[in-house]
Amino acid sequence: MEYLEFELPIKELEEQLDKCQIIGKESDVDVTETCKQIEKKLAETKKEIYKNLTAWQRVQLSRHPNRPYTLDHIKALCGDSFLELHGDRNVKDDKAMIGGLGKIGDQTYMFIGQQKGYNTKTRQYRNFGMSNPEGYRKALRLMKSAEKFGIPVVTLIDTPGAYPGLEAEERGQGEAIARNILEMSRLKVPIITIIIGEGASGGALGIGVGDKVMMLENTWYSVISPESCSSILWRSWEYKEQAAEALKLTAKDMKRMKLVDQIIKEPLGGAHTDREKTFLAVRDAIVKTYEELKNLSPKELVKNRMSKYDEMGVYKD
Repeated sequence: MEYLEFELPIKELEEQLDKCQIIGKESDVDVTETCKQIEKKLAETKKEIYKNLTAWQRVQLSRHPNRPYTLDHIKALCGDSFLELHGDRNVKDDKAMIGGLGKIGDQTYMFIGQQKGYNTKTRQYRNFGMSNPEGYRKALRLMKSAEKFGIPVVTLIDTPGAYPGLEAEERGQGEAIARNILEMSRLKVPIITIIIGEGASGGALGIGVGDKVMMLENTWYSVISPESCSSILWRSWEYKEQAAEALKLTAKDMKRMKLVDQIIKEPLGGAHTDREKTFLAVRDAIVKTYEELKNLSPKELVKNRMSKYDEMGVYKD
């Protein structure tokens, strides 16, 4: 188990509990009462820490190395029914963007999402979850296929941003993202969008237009990462915590500003502490949302989606 800086008090108590249990097993000393006291203190400490998380701490949780990624969610949701589809039929297959058909129960969905790696080798293979233009074009190709066959689309967002390299710009990164936003706004099938980790900038928006947009509790969604915001405003990464607060990027902030529709609760301590519970919560959210959307006509879907995005934001004449 890996611990973040603010979780160190929990780590200390868990180590004390382990030692206490070992002493009880290896000797005749009765440590039952001591263990109970440590367990009680541990539960109270966890509640206290996770109840008062700052925006920056939620950003840290969204990046936790043990947090489930897109493929973890898809495998848990679909089991062996998931069939991955590859390539944009133009340049190449972008490994940072995955997509394919999968079933939840008897209903088929088109799943699309960014995939990060688990170690140095797979992180490089997945380009750290940063898609190139061909990734967004692959996503669009799959969405259009889903529309053709009347299959609902589920997008899972977890990216530090679209890849900002020279070759990505040469192949039309901005155009690819803009094209996806346009096409998703008028797609004639239900689109369910869930932010499962990081939701940074245009990289997230490129697959983020949905009839219902949901966020897991410890995720973030913003035009820029706190570190980049800090380096632009203060010429240093040192002010990333202040930047995170100012950006209003947490799920609660997004819901309050009506930029997302629902927050999916995570287990205490984050999605990685109880993966099965997280997968079940995501599954229930998808199934419930599809039940709400499935009887709407294509015309109603597009009209409602357009109206939803038209009403976002506040302005004064």
